[in-house]
Amino acid sequence: MPYFLIWDCMFFYQIALLNSPLDSLTYHCDTPLTIGDSVEITLSNRSMNGVVVEATDRPDFPTQPIIAVSDRTYATYQIRSAVFMAEYYGCSLGEALNLFVGFKKAAGERVESSYLYAPVNVILSEKQSEALDFIRLHPVSLLFGDTGAGKSEIYMKRMDEVLAEGKRCLLLLPEISLTPQMEKRFKSHFGEAVVLWHSKMTPKQKKEALEKIDSGSARIVAGPRSALFLPLEKLGLIVVDEEHDESYKSSSRPRYNARDMAVYIGKVLHIPVVLGSATPSLSSYAKYPFFRLMGGYFGSERSFVFEPSIETLSPVIDDAVIQNDRNGHQGIVFIPTRANFKYLACESCGYTVECPFCSVGMSLHKNARALKCHYCNYTEMLPKICPKCQSSQLGTSRLGTAEAAEHFASLAADLRVAQFDRDIITTQNKLIKTLKAFNHREIDLLVGTQMLSKGHDYHDIALAVVMGIDNLLAQADYRARERALSLLIQIAGRSGRKGSATVLVQSFNEVFFRRYLGDYELFLRDELKLREGRYPPTKKLARLLYAHKNGLKAKGEMEKALEMLRRIDTIEIMGFGASPIEKIADKYRFQILLRSDKSTELIRAIKSIKSSLCEIDMDPIEFT
Repeated sequence: MPYFLIWDCMFFYQIALLNSPLDSLTYHCDTPLTIGDSVEITLSNRSMNGVVVEATDRPDFPTQPIIAVSDRTYATYQIRSAVFMAEYYGCSLGEALNLFVGFKKAAGERVESSYLYAPVNVILSEKQSEALDFIRLHPVSLLFGDTGAGKSEIYMKRMDEVLAEGKRCLLLLPEISLTPQMEKRFKSHFGEAVVLWHSKMTPKQKKEALEKIDSGSARIVAGPRSALFLPLEKLGLIVVDEEHDESYKSSSRPRYNARDMAVYIGKVLHIPVVLGSATPSLSSYAKYPFFRLMGGYFGSERSFVFEPSIETLSPVIDDAVIQNDRNGHQGIVFIPTRANFKYLACESCGYTVECPFCSVGMSLHKNARALKCHYCNYTEMLPKICPKCQSSQLGTSRLGTAEAAEHFASLAADLRVAQFDRDIITTQNKLIKTLKAFNHREIDLLVGTQMLSKGHDYHDIALAVVMGIDNLLAQADYRARERALSLLIQIAGRSGRKGSATVLVQSFNEVFFRRYLGDYELFLRDELKLREGRYPPTKKLARLLYAHKNGLKAKGEMEKALEMLRRIDTIEIMGFGASPIEKIADKYRFQILLRSDKSTELIRAIKSIKSSLCEIDMDPIEFT
């Protein structure tokens, strides 16, 4: 049979190649397919997975066949959301769709009758009931509630209502570290209807969780940003807890913000989205209707004591830790840097031992007797002499959690100290074990990084020490004030849940912090005025990042883009040049920062300078 006659019996489709930067390609199949079907195809003799995104006419060129069709299909809202993501965040449709998990074919019929819900009564205060009424009335609402004000109870009550309607709920959490306690709290109320989803699960655990999701027995799914893309039939509510947290923003392509994507998916599905935080982001505060839930269940008092000092282990801190322990209470110490010290430098010539693949100093890890790069994970043995001048006078700077934990453990023989950061808490089991030991009073003092602030319920903390907050406040970032104040309030909120507590802050900026500690909304109002006409939320930003092992090539691509961007009068070039950290993972990096009144203008401008070396970061939250 002639080749063209075979084509007459074929169906042709545009296939988005999963996890590929390529545009959709045309393939053929001898049976009709449905838009959204997950398929297997070949490209350059390599097997790949793809998604049918469009039926098309027979092209005027030969096409490859679709090899197989899987038992999963992508829903219309998933494809629509992926299209939006590709358009807004500057990635391919295949890269966006790769985040989603397709629906099991015919699974929807099982969801209808797989679970009978018997609501358990949640008793709310009068103020909480007002907050519940408020979030019922708005498609997107911000629950602006102080730490301990009972946001979780409001979430659960609203979920009760949604489940009673035969629908399902999604609870997004900023990090995996929040899931153990949230799982315990929600399972005590909803039972086995709650299923967790996160990246630290084993393949077997993920398979079991997905089976529950497909069957409909998982009525509430909780997890970090990846949980947003699960196949949830009859989804009726999305809750984004700790919506201010930066971990909702992906740091790799596609650089999407899960909070914003949750709002978009809620709009597409016509379901309510609730954002919650004690320190909401300025963008959410300015954009969405909010309910201010003040006060807390614990009725405790926190006194703030400021020590005007650089980041150092001072006698003031030592005395506070020892006295707190003698009084029979627990404490937490926050330090921005993990490991022993941030940098190892020569005291003779000033040389800082840098990573050979990144233009940053390496961090000292004493236990491993090694230096480690916290950007690319390159590790080398701890040097005995300076690689530059051969001096043995090597010193350290910028205190880290490991060094601080060793120091506090040496203060008193009976002071039980634990390190709480990503160097130690490497698995979910270690996290659960450490939190359990702390709440069972087997640990007296936790020394950690921002992980301490992530919404954990600590029972008897009477002392919270905050070090290095001035380093965060001094960062060259328009969000530095917001970040530093939010972090201080979040850490302080972990203390005083059984009685009065002291928050000891090492800072020269007492005037700034004192002004807003009791009124975060005042800060948001002042900050909105300060950013007016210059920064988000009143302006839109985009960062274009060019990276290549050949620095001249990356710089050349950036300069070529600059030449074209300067001709566009609807955008403003705020800055360009080598990135603050010029090299990461052996690639040289250059960047351009753009500003405009509208995101559509930024997207239009960026499309005009398309480059394979360019990675687009819309609404950036970090600039290094």
